Amino acid sequence: METTPAAPCEETRPSDLQSTAPSDTVKVPIEEPTQLPRDSVQNSTANTNQPMDTDPVPPSEQIQPSDPEPTAAINSEKRKREEEEAGLEEQTLNSENKKQNLSSNSSSSPLWKTSLCSYYRRPSQSDGAGCSHGATCRYAHGEAELRPRPDKTWDPTSNKAKEMEKAKANQKQKEEEIEDEEQLALDESSLDKCLVGLSRKWANDALKKFLEEKGILYKTAKKKKGMEVGFVNFENVEQVKSAMATLRESSSGGKTIKLRDAIKRSFEKKHKAEEGGNDDSNEGDGNLVEGMNSSKRKNVREAVTPLAHMSYSDQLEHKKSTLTQTLKRLTRNARKACPDALPLPDWILEAREIGGLPCKLEGILESPLTNGYRNKCEFSVGYSVDGKITVGFMLGNFREGVTAVEEPIDCPNVSNIACTYVKVFQDFLCSSQLPIWNRINNTGFWRQFTVREGRNPDQDTKAECEMQIKEVMLMIQVCSTGVDEQVMKGEFEKLRTALSQGASIASPPLPLTTIVIQDHTGISNAAPADCPLIPLLVDGAGTDGSDCLSIDKARIHDYILNLCFSISPTAFFQVNTLAAERLYKLAGDWAELNEDTLLFDVCCGTGTIGLTLAHRVGMVVGIEMNESAVSDAQKNAVINGITNCKFICSKAEDVMGSLLKEYLGAPTDASPKAILNSNGNSKKSAVVPADSKDNTVTELEANHGEENREQENDITDNSEKMEDSSGTDVGPTVACSSESNEKGHRFKNVVAIVDPPRVGLHPTVIKALRTHPGIRRLVYISCNPDSLVANAIELCTPTTDKPEKNKGNRGWRNMSSAGLARHRTKSMPNSQHFRPVRSMAVDLFPHTIHCEMVMLFQR
Repeated sequence: METTPAAPCEETRPSDLQSTAPSDTVKVPIEEPTQLPRDSVQNSTANTNQPMDTDPVPPSEQIQPSDPEPTAAINSEKRKREEEEAGLEEQTLNSENKKQNLSSNSSSSPLWKTSLCSYYRRPSQSDGAGCSHGATCRYAHGEAELRPRPDKTWDPTSNKAKEMEKAKANQKQKEEEIEDEEQLALDESSLDKCLVGLSRKWANDALKKFLEEKGILYKTAKKKKGMEVGFVNFENVEQVKSAMATLRESSSGGKTIKLRDAIKRSFEKKHKAEEGGNDDSNEGDGNLVEGMNSSKRKNVREAVTPLAHMSYSDQLEHKKSTLTQTLKRLTRNARKACPDALPLPDWILEAREIGGLPCKLEGILESPLTNGYRNKCEFSVGYSVDGKITVGFMLGNFREGVTAVEEPIDCPNVSNIACTYVKVFQDFLCSSQLPIWNRINNTGFWRQFTVREGRNPDQDTKAECEMQIKEVMLMIQVCSTGVDEQVMKGEFEKLRTALSQGASIASPPLPLTTIVIQDHTGISNAAPADCPLIPLLVDGAGTDGSDCLSIDKARIHDYILNLCFSISPTAFFQVNTLAAERLYKLAGDWAELNEDTLLFDVCCGTGTIGLTLAHRVGMVVGIEMNESAVSDAQKNAVINGITNCKFICSKAEDVMGSLLKEYLGAPTDASPKAILNSNGNSKKSAVVPADSKDNTVTELEANHGEENREQENDITDNSEKMEDSSGTDVGPTVACSSESNEKGHRFKNVVAIVDPPRVGLHPTVIKALRTHPGIRRLVYISCNPDSLVANAIELCTPTTDKPEKNKGNRGWRNMSSAGLARHRTKSMPNSQHFRPVRSMAVDLFPHTIHCEMVMLFQR
């Protein structure tokens, strides 16, 4: 161990050093001490106070050292002082580095100095020495250092925040004073007022109840759920003044309800009709294109066919790109829906290799016909932007305040025949004494005009397509509320004559098979299936009145894959017949059908899918809720000589589970098979007899009554037997033929093809298809890819052994369809899930953004 050099011999104090000149200092050389062992050093130290036995040295030769004790004290004090100085220097450097780090962090931290230090929040101590952190404190030491927060607000405890809050309160008070002045400045002569500050949950009934409780007299009151504004119309000025005085003194739910002037929709006809054919009730719908100036207003071509400006190849690429993004959403949402306790299915893991798609998108099939392809067009009746009575398409959404209608002459997807009939009907409305429908007031008579076309079976070229339209059905929707019956019959006769003459004088003459009146009294033009239909005679069909033509004979025919289909006025049929043939061929090829296949055609409509594939399977079971469509499917089977099809009139969610048990999972000792709805009521079904050789609709209808009576007897017998055996009445049942039951139990391949409406399949149907192990292959045809994604999430997501109970979600109204599907997946019973195998699109709607999507699911 190294020792510290010895101190000078003379004792020197700081005061002596200051008073002694440098020349008087005597420097005495001192030998460097040698290094000794630790023991010897200790011994020498211990013996320093003992007397020495050696001879004394002469004074001249002696070195005058200082005393041992003062020297050691000085050395110790000096070492301590040096250590303290070194420690202070190190502490100073550390503090400076810390300050530099804090200053660098303060520039990067968005919350630096945005809140007052707690020490400075106390006014009594804000003038003191400050907090213990000093300059390193990340809080502001006073109002001068305070900075605004990232959201442009200030510390609520600061004076700046208090001043801003006070300014807001003053501004609010001024606004309330202005509102009070406006309240006093209400136009009392105006009888149309609006109430501001109502509950969003209120509807018309709640608003009327509130007015009655307050004793406010009024003429009419309207309130839409979800809005805070309601509209009230008063009968006289006295009622307005009374309502103003009552509302000033009352409130509802802690909120003050205020009365304001209602601004009416302004409508001025640019071209006023000089003829007196229409009475004053034929007014416009108010602001036809609300909130849209002329530069941004869409024309009918842009509103109906937004892709018409593109070439057809660009349209297909645009649709394929859109579908790709939609399918990627399926993968993402299915990944989120998978339970944490289970591994991700293989198809989700494999999606990374194909760009995030759940399965390969094999392209999009073109439509054989791109212009005038629609065999059904529904035209609205209303006013144009210029205020003229017009039959055509609306230029926007009614929810956006757009009610203007424009003629369809510029729409490439509408046929020339449909445009010609639209013009004829529009000319007739201009001379009719009954008003057209007003969407604002929900009043009027003439509402909608529908044209349906039926083509010949041989359509090979696009040029001859329009020439091969053989049959045409015209359906006019009216509202007979408050209209005299005799006046209505007179108008119908004039309409029949006008349409017949318009068809005959056209060049070339137009086909006209039947005219049907649909009497619908609802608000929306979407009429229910059981809406009354009134057939009208056409030239050449009879002249004895409408009684000569029954509504059952008011139908047209079309052909798909050389099969004839009878179409009633309200039955569903694909609007693009030629493209539908490609769609059904694709679905049949992917289903891998054979003679040992049982095919479930869910949402079958008029039976087009099942009947076109019936020759490739052992049996077809179709399900459809529209009674007229089921009747059409039965007749179509007889017309085409198809005997292995059965069609059931019911909602798919009510009978799907029972049908699967009947054909795939019924126990051997089960009672007679039954098709029951949720309430125990029987559902109508029709089995085309195997030995039937009659191909006419008339003979089928003649035998239909006897078959119904036989089925009723069977139902009664079966119900009595079941009630006697079990002691419980299970309700009426529909007995199926033994032949169909035997076939159902020996089928080796069970396939389901679903073609649901735009909203998709009902959750109950999805649950039945998912949980029954007999269905190994499912072909999904969708006209709305968003609903396909939602249904596929429930079909293809794995489930746990203990599914969660559906506790409900208050925010379900704000959830997307995919979010709802993920929520329902949690309560799905444990079952083997499907996996998407392949997908392809078929363009049934050229010039629009829509197309049909076909996806194959397998497990």
